[in-house]
Amino acid sequence: MADVAFVAATAQYNDIIESAETAECAASVESAESVETADGVENAEGAETAASADNAESEARHRRAADAGDTASMSVLGALLLRRGDLAGAEPYLRAATADGDRAAANNLGVLLHQRGYPDEAAGWWRTAAVAGSAAAAHALGRHLRERGDEPGAEYWLRQSAEQGHALGAYALADLLEHRSDVGAERWLRAAAEQGHREAAYRLARTLERNAADADHDAFGRAGLGPRDAGRAPDPAAPRRPAARKDDGPVAGPEPSRTGEAEQWYRQAAARGHRRAALHLGAILEQRGELKEAGRWYLISAKAGEARAACALGFLLRDAGDRESAAVWWLRAAQDGDGNAANALGALHAARGEQQTAERWYRAAMDAGDVNGAYNLGLLCAAQDRTAQAEQWYRRAAYAGHREAANALAVLLLQAGDPVGAEPWFSKAAEAGSVDAAFNLGILYAGRDEDRTALLWYERAAAAGHTEAALQVGMALLHHGEEREAERHLRCAAGGGSAEAAFRLAGVLDSRQPPPGPPALGEPLPEKTECEEWYERAAEQGHRRAQVRVGMLAASRGDVESAGRWYREAAEAGSRNGAFNLGLLLAREGSEREAALWWTRAAADGHGRAALRLALLAARRGELAEGKRWCARAVELGPAEVAERAARLREALHQELTA
Repeated sequence: MADVAFVAATAQYNDIIESAETAECAASVESAESVETADGVENAEGAETAASADNAESEARHRRAADAGDTASMSVLGALLLRRGDLAGAEPYLRAATADGDRAAANNLGVLLHQRGYPDEAAGWWRTAAVAGSAAAAHALGRHLRERGDEPGAEYWLRQSAEQGHALGAYALADLLEHRSDVGAERWLRAAAEQGHREAAYRLARTLERNAADADHDAFGRAGLGPRDAGRAPDPAAPRRPAARKDDGPVAGPEPSRTGEAEQWYRQAAARGHRRAALHLGAILEQRGELKEAGRWYLISAKAGEARAACALGFLLRDAGDRESAAVWWLRAAQDGDGNAANALGALHAARGEQQTAERWYRAAMDAGDVNGAYNLGLLCAAQDRTAQAEQWYRRAAYAGHREAANALAVLLLQAGDPVGAEPWFSKAAEAGSVDAAFNLGILYAGRDEDRTALLWYERAAAAGHTEAALQVGMALLHHGEEREAERHLRCAAGGGSAEAAFRLAGVLDSRQPPPGPPALGEPLPEKTECEEWYERAAEQGHRRAQVRVGMLAASRGDVESAGRWYREAAEAGSRNGAFNLGLLLAREGSEREAALWWTRAAADGHGRAALRLALLAARRGELAEGKRWCARAVELGPAEVAERAARLREALHQELTA
């Protein structure tokens, strides 16, 4: 299917797709960008245009004039034959026109000789034409000198060409200056781009975007599958976006205002058929959320043979729910050597339970030089409880610098009871920027009672956005009485989805406000405080203590229905306090039988007050032996005041029984 689509696309885009090197060839005929005239008559480019339109009469007219000795026609006809590849036919006309002083013919004679393998003789004619003012010849001579290692001479002639407005000369000069890290390179890239040179437009966009990214943000994409919850193996079925390459990776991150100019140049180059520019333009549009247009440029780039664009297009299709089409483009990209696409295919097959196929694609990714392949193989083996193989692949990826593999290896070693072996890998991963590894180091040091060092690593992970690390920092600060600073970290953790952090944050806020009293008769229920909102957020995530607290707050407002609902949820989840409070609520409503059931559950879980309530209930019913038994249980469970009351009640029941 992909091949059929590609063939169809080739026909559609043939008119705009060409290799970047074609435009830069030193042995190219004088281009349309530099119009050469000879005594005011039609130049060689104009003649070729006429001929390419099948204007046989025009060609015949030039041939008759050339045979009659017309210099301009000899130059035009020689250029036309040269472009056709008829070197033998072109040479006598070009030599004759050159002898008459036609500088375009001198340049094109240099091109002909260069194609025949006489670069030094070609350079001589280029020099002649360049001295006569040919910008194209100056460009060709400059490139020739650069190939010979004469950079000063190359710069001189390339600058001559560029200053005459020759796009190829400006581009070649920019390339030379950029190679020397000269700040003037950008000026000439811009000059060439403004004249329609697509490679210059692309490289100018790259320069602008890199400069903006260096100032503000990291490179687009990250190696590996990204940080996860500490101690848990990542899901192999969740491939990520293409990672950046140092030489040509899409760069994203700068503010839109700073990428605006880069986007314009990418767009210009892409419109002229530059496939990498189309890839980068797609990346910018995707980051901005313009997925439809991003997909269009990815498609153009992918059909032109850019594997990374095919891979990115696959991710767009996957995100849109079309996994089958995504697989087609990932397959094309993987077959072209894109490791990230191979990883994506591996994850796709792993999610389907096709472990052998997944492993084959992960190995293909590894063979393509993508270290994620080894990491994903480790994940695959770990999911199958093939611990020894998982450790092998994690080690391979970790030694290659994969930080999440180093963290996973350390977790594996720690689970195997080797904290000494795990620590250096945690450290290596954390120093390389793994947030999970920093958090895990905190856990490691906390387990050794090295709380100060543990807190340092927790703080580092929390600063990078790790939710559980922020919770640990908040709890440590609370322990040291630094409530304001603790609140800040607890808010971060609670905002990141930690139910425990939401509960503890609510507790901090709760401690600052007086306990609410019951509403006066006829008054509306008071609005919920921020404290109660955080309790509710934790309760909705299943935090049992938060559920009990929300129930208590609802009960204090007189909202018995909400209180009962939250108590019941907590009790059914195993909260003994929830069961006890639910029993109290039911008893007040006259449902003593159901209340007794919940108190029994709470007492069985060690709740002394529930045992005392059951003892009182039994005493009221005249079940003195049962009451005495629950009194003994309440004395055993406590707390002190409950034990004291239960002891007095037990003594009274004993006296009653022995009376």
